[in-house]
Amino acid sequence: MKTSTKRTLLAAAISTACLFTAMPTYAEVTANASFTSNYIWRGLTQTTNDAAVQGGIDYAHESGFYAGTWASNVNYGADDIYSYEHDLYFGFSGESDQGIAYDVGYLYYNYDSEAEFDFAEVYGSVGMGGVSLTVSLLAHTEADEGEGQDFGFGKATYVSLDYGMPVLDGAELGFHVGYHQGDFAEAFNGVPDGYADYGISLSKDGFSFAVTGTDLDDTGADAYDNDAVKFTVSYGMDFEL
Repeated sequence: MKTSTKRTLLAAAISTACLFTAMPTYAEVTANASFTSNYIWRGLTQTTNDAAVQGGIDYAHESGFYAGTWASNVNYGADDIYSYEHDLYFGFSGESDQGIAYDVGYLYYNYDSEAEFDFAEVYGSVGMGGVSLTVSLLAHTEADEGEGQDFGFGKATYVSLDYGMPVLDGAELGFHVGYHQGDFAEAFNGVPDGYADYGISLSKDGFSFAVTGTDLDDTGADAYDNDAVKFTVSYGMDFEL
């Protein structure tokens, strides 16, 4: 699940039509739309450092079940041809009596023929007091394995630690560190080894300013300054449907 202003808890088996027919009063359907100056996912640009327009639809039930879909333009440098990413996801989240938040789910990343590399992950997170730990595992992919590569279940992982705290008047300050590794992670991101990413963000009233970076060296012409600190400005809105 790729994120800049994008939600990180995201392939709905329920169609949009089903969401609007005989929907119980204890369920909620919302839409979201956002614009970001650079689509950053796990520390790396997904748009060759260009802007992205993004949006999606989410369904949430009071039981904790949720499902949704989300889309964004992407560009991986193939003759500057813009492609799309379309995500589908579902999961279950809640909070224990002790105040421990939890979330488990499945996320499918779908791309057009220009970007290719469709794949899916399963993820789980726990959090308390503004701190959350998330682990994502490769579930399956349609990509072909190269020599010596293994794209099997759990053979690529992403682990992240996040902390959010209120500051000023209604603003939130966020901190993030993560680590991505495995043959598929390396093939998808075009980097030779596993890498760490980090970020800090300040958000208020739909606006967000983020500073992100990685521990990568510049790995060549297609790296798009993977080793550079990136500054991103975003604006997002949510709508009740």
